[in-house]
Amino acid sequence: MPVTHVNPKSLPSNPAFSHATIAEAGRTLYIGGQNGTTSDGSIPADPAEQTRLALRNLLAILEEAGATQADVAKLTIVVVDTVDIQAGFAASREVWGDVPTAITVLRVSGLARPDALVEIEAIASLPPAT
Repeated sequence: MPVTHVNPKSLPSNPAFSHATIAEAGRTLYIGGQNGTTSDGSIPADPAEQTRLALRNLLAILEEAGATQADVAKLTIVVVDTVDIQAGFAASREVWGDVPTAITVLRVSGLARPDALVEIEAIASLPPAT
């Protein structure tokens, strides 16, 4: 079955991965883990700002695919074990709003990018293709 790759121009590109993929048969959007990166690929040191940026990156991918955070069925949030999770949750409400998305939160010793403290992935149900 075909898979469509979603890579908004506002996010840094990487030949090793897509930011998200759409499994056309099920119209389900799988968004790969988003760090709190800016459009040039840099990551601020503040974990709350990283959380805000990671969620904004998710929103950009959702918009590119024709969806909103209301279409997200599941978020997986991965944080480095030194991060204050409550600060991340407070920052996430600023960007994500009061959308009751199912979540899994994992604490890890480190992420692939040493300066990344937060990574968030999502699974969304897309509207029917037009």
